[in-house]
Amino acid sequence: MNPSPLPTIMLEPLVRAALLEDLGRAGDLTTDAIVAKEHHATTVLSARQRGIVAGLDLAMLAFRLIDQNVEMTVERADGSEVAQGETIASVAGPARAILTAERTALNFLCHLSGIATATASVVAAVRGHSAKIVCTRKTTPGLRAVEKYAVRAGGGANHRFGLDDAILIKDNHIAIAGGIRPAIERARSSVGHLVKIEVEVDTLAQLEEALVFAPDAVLLDNMSIDELRQAVGMVAGRAITEASGRITAVTAPAIAATGINLISIGWLTHSAPILDIGLDYRDS
Repeated sequence: MNPSPLPTIMLEPLVRAALLEDLGRAGDLTTDAIVAKEHHATTVLSARQRGIVAGLDLAMLAFRLIDQNVEMTVERADGSEVAQGETIASVAGPARAILTAERTALNFLCHLSGIATATASVVAAVRGHSAKIVCTRKTTPGLRAVEKYAVRAGGGANHRFGLDDAILIKDNHIAIAGGIRPAIERARSSVGHLVKIEVEVDTLAQLEEALVFAPDAVLLDNMSIDELRQAVGMVAGRAITEASGRITAVTAPAIAATGINLISIGWLTHSAPILDIGLDYRDS
């Protein structure tokens, strides 16, 4: 799956901040001391393990913000599956710039490719069912947009991007409001007609109460397979159904088989392991 690229104007501040963090006050002492300014190098970004690629635009920006003369030739675009040892892209240009930007480029590329790979594993697990795999707001501060992009690169979909996307009434909202009814009524009276309202419920009794007030979606949190199946039957298409709560590629198929619409998974963005990718020097 090839996701729509994020605009450079959004990516550049992230990459620039990461480079400044690495360069510090004196720049790349090692490379500047060892590598001649005029030396030209050709390198390749190579997959050390099988997975899904995501983050090439950020990697390219890391190199080009150091030196505009660095060129990247992509062989396996974002969203592509790569095998162990396969070349993802070649990077050629001033050797100093390539070495200086290497770690920043790989940090973004490995992290986002790891998210894409993890997402793809769960998407594959529920294939044949209608459920979509979606991410959450459990993201690295400052990196939400690119982490959610990586989820799309892995074949998943995005939940809300922030608190301003939609209303999601959770257990603490309900407790403070004094119940499901006042929480939904206050929410509905405070927003426009285009804003969706979702309610989190932990029990079938709460679901029954929530359905009286016609929410757009219901979040069924930590329910058993039997409870999810009953919940889907109770909703009967009147609202979007979403399951959440420590879901993995192993448990997702049974959840998807209940007829649920969405499966939301926080660890895709907050705990997915990186995809190991290296930068290899190819000059003689």
